[in-house]
Amino acid sequence: MSDAAQPVRTQQALRAAHLYYLQDLTMDAIADELGTSRSSVSRLLKYARDTGLVDIQIRSPLDQAAALSRSIRARFGVHAHVVPVPDHTSDVDRLERVALSAARILTQYIESNMVIGISWGSTVSAVSRYLVPKTTHGSTIVQVNGAANTRTTGIVYASEILRRFGEAYGALVQQFPVPAFFDDPATKAALFRERSIRRVLDLHERMDVVVFGVGAPQAPVPSHVYSGGYLDPADQDELVTAQVVGDVSTVFYRADGSWKDIGVNARAGAPDLDTIKRAPRRICVVAGRGKAASLRGALAAGLVTDLILDESVGQAILQN
Repeated sequence: MSDAAQPVRTQQALRAAHLYYLQDLTMDAIADELGTSRSSVSRLLKYARDTGLVDIQIRSPLDQAAALSRSIRARFGVHAHVVPVPDHTSDVDRLERVALSAARILTQYIESNMVIGISWGSTVSAVSRYLVPKTTHGSTIVQVNGAANTRTTGIVYASEILRRFGEAYGALVQQFPVPAFFDDPATKAALFRERSIRRVLDLHERMDVVVFGVGAPQAPVPSHVYSGGYLDPADQDELVTAQVVGDVSTVFYRADGSWKDIGVNARAGAPDLDTIKRAPRRICVVAGRGKAASLRGALAAGLVTDLILDESVGQAILQN
């Protein structure tokens, strides 16, 4: 569709949505009013849903997912959106279904003049493929954690995720060109004093929204930081010794949420977890029971304000 035709299509879709959802007209009646076919009305309504003109929400006191959301909020003090996914669903399909829901929910939190932090990873990568376009002005997408390792620069992987967010929201994109993990904490400290890097760190301090998943060492769908060559055997041994259950933005933590004395974190190419906690809205997306321990640790650390997850991991975090 040409750029010139886009506003016309949007106006038609908006009118069709008003008639269908707010005035309860049938699609045949709408077709008559708009002078088009029933199939064209169906396509207009789909366009309205796909582009975020229409946001459909289901509320029922009998809805198990809604009841689970309320239990999670009561237990952990976070806003929870539970995505219904059957138990027999594969882990890959489960992630895709949660990512699709998360992408649509995320739209309501994104506004103009925001600094939006994006933490790369398998889950956020999946979310980025389903983003619903929403035009903003003066907003910036900033990469939260570095992506380079000894095998790759990480630029292609991280920049593709950032590009999708930037295009979806019409926002500027700011990469964070540092390693995922430095060899020496002193090198990190020196580089973080550089003005070019300090500029990105200042954006981290001003983040309004942060979007992230939780890494889990033993998840069936491997977290990218554990499967992508970012950790050498010595690092992995250290994580086991430190009783690490997961990470957010390549900063590791234990089951009780503690993280400051874990040695690998001193080399992480990322802001510390206190910086993330200063963002007013921190949206965590999780799929699969295998990430329950990591999610509980992130909740214990106070990292999450809004949680989008499937039923299986939601039930798991309430069991202990």
